[in-house]
Amino acid sequence: MRWLSLFTLFLLIAATLAGAHLVTLYHQQMTAPLDLEQAEVLLVEPGQGFRQIVGEMEARGWVRYPWMVEIHARRAGVADRLQAGEYEILPGLTVTAVLDRMVRGQVIRHRLTVPEGWTARQFFDAVQGHPALRPLPEGTDLGALMADLGRPGQHPEGWFLPDTYLFSRDTPGQQILRQAHEGLTQVLDQAWQNRMEDHPVESPYELLILASIIEKETGQPQERGLVAGVFVNRLRQGMRLQTDPTLLYALEPGETRLTRAELRRDHPYNTYTRDGLPPTPIALPGKASILAAARPTETDARFFVSRNDGTHEFSQTYAEHRAAVIRYQLGGDASRYGGGQR
Repeated sequence: MRWLSLFTLFLLIAATLAGAHLVTLYHQQMTAPLDLEQAEVLLVEPGQGFRQIVGEMEARGWVRYPWMVEIHARRAGVADRLQAGEYEILPGLTVTAVLDRMVRGQVIRHRLTVPEGWTARQFFDAVQGHPALRPLPEGTDLGALMADLGRPGQHPEGWFLPDTYLFSRDTPGQQILRQAHEGLTQVLDQAWQNRMEDHPVESPYELLILASIIEKETGQPQERGLVAGVFVNRLRQGMRLQTDPTLLYALEPGETRLTRAELRRDHPYNTYTRDGLPPTPIALPGKASILAAARPTETDARFFVSRNDGTHEFSQTYAEHRAAVIRYQLGGDASRYGGGQR
């Protein structure tokens, strides 16, 4: 019987060693850093099962024993909680850390930066062309989008807030546009409520139009309030705005230069021939321009001209403005001055 006892002891020792080896393998499998030379991206599709996900990890060489990962996930209660999305897998992460990221939904955040001064069309096209966004349904245009946003028939220009938008892969593009529209509406409403007393514009929409002009005329943030102040003074005094960006907005696609004939051609966006504001915004104004339009810097200036370095010379009288134009735009040659208040 002694041989039976020795055999039993041998089996116990073997089982103990095997168990210890399995524990070591389990520990290494779940806690050892992944052998990656650089970050990789793992895409978990909606509806993808746990075993499919672990199978992909095995195929990439991250996992040697998928069944160990499944045992860990079942015991930890996370096997059915992995979220779909796009995950960045960094060198040094462990399998446990990767699973934790999936449970938390720590997906890659893509971005779309919309600069101040873009048009609604540029924003719309950028959304439709972004590789991580789900495009709007075929045939959807800006008119249909505005109707979906609750503004049927409304001109789309100006109604989206420039900002940097973060999102996960396969986010509907319409969601970003809606977020930008809601952001703009909130900023505009707040600015309208806090506008200066006796403001010459009569509605939030007119304030938005004014803000878009300020956006296109301003090269330096510190001048934004002064530019707004000049336009408010002009509106109060019944002067025409005479601002080139409104004419540029009305040019045919691809045209970028204003001619003398264009300055004389009468149309709703020609602020040299028409009084007051143009009929719609001419760009997407940022928050700073909207706030400046609502509460401009107090100034007696009614004119400004570019110094050709990104800044402007502001003048109170036409004589001062004429001298500034000759100095900065005409190289000091007064004979070239063709008149006009801007």
